[in-house]
Amino acid sequence: MQRFWIFIFFLSSIESGSSQKYLSQPGGMITILYHYDKQYIQHKKYWCYDYWEAFNYCKIQAYANKTAGRVTVTDYPDQSLFTVTMRNLKTGDTGSYYCGVEIKWGPDVAEQFYITVKSGAVPDVSVVESSVGGQEGGVVRIQCLYSAGYQSEQKQWCRSKDRRCYTVGRNNTSQNPAVQISDDGRRSFSVEMSGLKKSDAGWYGCRVGKLEVPVHLSISDAAPGMKKHFNLS
Repeated sequence: MQRFWIFIFFLSSIESGSSQKYLSQPGGMITILYHYDKQYIQHKKYWCYDYWEAFNYCKIQAYANKTAGRVTVTDYPDQSLFTVTMRNLKTGDTGSYYCGVEIKWGPDVAEQFYITVKSGAVPDVSVVESSVGGQEGGVVRIQCLYSAGYQSEQKQWCRSKDRRCYTVGRNNTSQNPAVQISDDGRRSFSVEMSGLKKSDAGWYGCRVGKLEVPVHLSISDAAPGMKKHFNLS
């Protein structure tokens, strides 16, 4: 099997403490979102394992729009982001990784992530469903979960496309009335989006403090009866 290697010299300046951390049990799945600048839309994107940190070697696991083994990388240029999904996680997957954008003449642009896989692990922030769907004009509901240690942290529902966030307990003109977000005080908060439009489709995040878990929203065509009703106005 052919192996791909990339030498990332300038990543040595990133400290491990600055990396985003993810936690999963063996057999679980993790999806990571990485936002990049619009100037890099045509650049090659990748996910790599920090194979030999002391010498800045990063082993490519998959390039964008490819699946390699248990890893899938998908680019969403219209949202200036790509996702990495690792399935059937094993304890041996624990370690440091990078989402990267290849730069032909200069250092790659990258962000570090640290994944821990261990039995009995319970993430501090999670979602009941990581992929939800609704009909145009309809309603969709998302439930976000958090651990007791994050009860006092700010809770938000954020759209990745424009980085717009809706916050629990905030009622002002900047909030979209079609998006309702409430905390039940029992380690979960819910999001309700009504009057769905096709433009609402895309990636979102349940954010608690500095932790965020991605959720993908898909919107299908409205039922014929609903379309007829909308055309009466």
